[in-house]
Amino acid sequence: MAPTFTLASASPNPAVFGQPVTLTATVIPLGLGTPTGTVTFVVTGGPTVTGTLVGGTATVTVSGISVGFHTITATYNGSALFSPSSGLTSVTVVKASTTTTVTSSPDPSTFGQPVSITATVAPVAPGAGTPTGTVTFVIGGGGGGTLTGTLSGGTATVTTSSLSVGTHSITATYNGNAQFNPSSGTDTQTVTASLLPTTTTVTSSPDPSVFGQSVTFTATVAPVPPGSGTPTGTVTFVISGGPTLTAPLSGGTASVSTSSLSVGSHTVTATYSGSGTFAGSSGTDTQTVNKASTTTTVTSAPDPSVVGQPVTFTAT
Repeated sequence: MAPTFTLASASPNPAVFGQPVTLTATVIPLGLGTPTGTVTFVVTGGPTVTGTLVGGTATVTVSGISVGFHTITATYNGSALFSPSSGLTSVTVVKASTTTTVTSSPDPSTFGQPVSITATVAPVAPGAGTPTGTVTFVIGGGGGGTLTGTLSGGTATVTTSSLSVGTHSITATYNGNAQFNPSSGTDTQTVTASLLPTTTTVTSSPDPSVFGQSVTFTATVAPVPPGSGTPTGTVTFVISGGPTLTAPLSGGTASVSTSSLSVGSHTVTATYSGSGTFAGSSGTDTQTVNKASTTTTVTSAPDPSVVGQPVTFTAT
């Protein structure tokens, strides 16, 4: 058998964690002919893979090589005409860079309301994989502080309900691990004063009414003590078996009228939409619509009439 020697290479080199690495072995005969067969690549601390020679060259692609320096042995397994041989090369895998993005919800929030802050950590191409480890959240302003969350599926979430009224800066720092470099991102969270609770009461007039009669529905919106002030905004009236009507508050009251209600009992729900100061609320009432009374009058013509003359009677 003709002796051979094997040249090995790796590309890219260095590579970042998660990046596929192409291993190439070229088998050169010390004589005539083109070696055939297979080459086995052994990556220290990594996989062992086999490639087939084509034109004297075998190429394979490997993924998942850990961070660090790795020796690669490419062994040509020989054939009926060519002797085995081996070649060495190496590849260095470095940590992948990352990006960290931050979101908060709800934003804006009201004072005392729980706020969830989420950091999403992703590798920067050509790095790949799902980062693990921890994220440190630094929240500025009153009621802020430092919180730590653990990544799961590339995201980490912390919750706080202690933030004071105002705007808070948020910095989320991914602390990195054996495969991924640290990174950080920023966001802001706005906290507004708590909305004052309200009550909504509904009345209708006249009640009961008769069919075809105009009925006026009035909603009165008031703050719950010790809250004070006059709520503004709109009230929506939903009338069962009737229309849905909307009216603005004026002096804390809103009114609508309709004459289209059918005979029977109707539930009326008035919903206050709330405002930047007052929370929404709703109230209900019932309206009874009775049948309308009638009068019947009768006339005859001609009157008087003569015997045998046709007489017409009319009821109105």
